[in-house]
Amino acid sequence: MDRVVYDRMAAHDTTHWWYRARREILSDFLAREAKLPAHARILEIGCGTGHNLPMLASYGDVDAIEIDEAAAAKASERLGKQVGSAPLPELDGVEPGSYDMVAVLDVVEHVEDDVAALQAIARALKPGGKVLITVPAHQWMWSAHDVVNHHKRRYSKASLARALDAAGLRPHKLGYFNSLLFPVAVAARFAGRLMGKDDSDDSPPPKPLNAVFEKIFGLERHLVGRVPLTPGLSLIVLATPK
Repeated sequence: MDRVVYDRMAAHDTTHWWYRARREILSDFLAREAKLPAHARILEIGCGTGHNLPMLASYGDVDAIEIDEAAAAKASERLGKQVGSAPLPELDGVEPGSYDMVAVLDVVEHVEDDVAALQAIARALKPGGKVLITVPAHQWMWSAHDVVNHHKRRYSKASLARALDAAGLRPHKLGYFNSLLFPVAVAARFAGRLMGKDDSDDSPPPKPLNAVFEKIFGLERHLVGRVPLTPGLSLIVLATPK
């Protein structure tokens, strides 16, 4: 990702509606669906500034990987131990069969060979282990935001399912989220295209609007994994080895 993306993440990951509500949604989803053992070993790959690590730590003992040095330093402070560096798809230094869950949250879309990345992630799992994956949805939503984030692709449900199958993973609860605000996002995206507006700046909106968006997005914590949602900005899946 461009340096500015990491800088904005560090500045806003505790206040931006998207980060805050997404953590609530992921936490509720894990509580209902993951069924992790006590003292589970968890690895987050591509943890960025570490904003998800405290949430994940409520489910077990967490390790993390981040290839950007400045972001990894911030994440290490939050985790209380050193964050490693092991790029996908190689994952050098990650011991096979060592984790009950691997979280890759908006990461796989950054990797050229997503199937090889998913295969490497699957090898890191203990028997019965799980992979929690989120990715951006809908290739037709491609914009400057994807460019500065160095995305290789956005996914459909079918394309993500194909990648998982090719990697030897079975999807569980594959579906959309960030659906309630999707019409707003589509309207803003197409209005921006018509006006030639660059949407790569994902700084939070004014506080009142930020609070409204957080409240609306956060409502999905009651829905994700329970009912199929209409198309959204993102896809989520909990996958297991076949």
